[in-house]
Amino acid sequence: MTDKPVDQDDMTRDMNESNPEQPVEGEVEQPAEAGQGEETSELETLRAKLAEKDEEVLRMAAEMQNVRHRAERDVESARKFALERFVEGLLPVVDSLELGIEASGKDGATLEKIREGDEMTLKMLIQTLEKFGVRPVHPIGERFDPEHHQAISMQPHDGEPDHVVDVMQKGYLLKDRVVRPAMVVVSKPPQN
Repeated sequence: MTDKPVDQDDMTRDMNESNPEQPVEGEVEQPAEAGQGEETSELETLRAKLAEKDEEVLRMAAEMQNVRHRAERDVESARKFALERFVEGLLPVVDSLELGIEASGKDGATLEKIREGDEMTLKMLIQTLEKFGVRPVHPIGERFDPEHHQAISMQPHDGEPDHVVDVMQKGYLLKDRVVRPAMVVVSKPPQN
């Protein structure tokens, strides 16, 4: 055995060869796995995407709240002004009635002219009501229907029982919904 001076670098090299997991002095330790750097960048990408989606959800929630507020305003406005067109349709009827009343006080006004004016005004009113979906219920000869008729009396009649034989007051429907039932007299079998 020769005594050879021990070189420190040789000793470190020998130790590293026997234990390869230990870093050599002066070397920077590398991550244990080569993919660890990729995982970190992937994690950062996922965090960025999550933050982006969170912001998107907040924007959508704010937009939905704005839509809800707009809808509430629209509904309130519709309620407030729902009758506006109907009232506009009735104003000519009011004008006609006022002119009729004024004309009845003038010289030369006859009952025939007043009646003619009233008939024209009534026709105008009925046309306006029909325009807005209001129609009369005048059910003479129809079978009694408690959904659309209100019986005020029964009367012996030769025809079929439970049929309308007279109408005391017309009923009205608004788009198939009863506004006022017709007040009717209903038939019953004659008594012997």
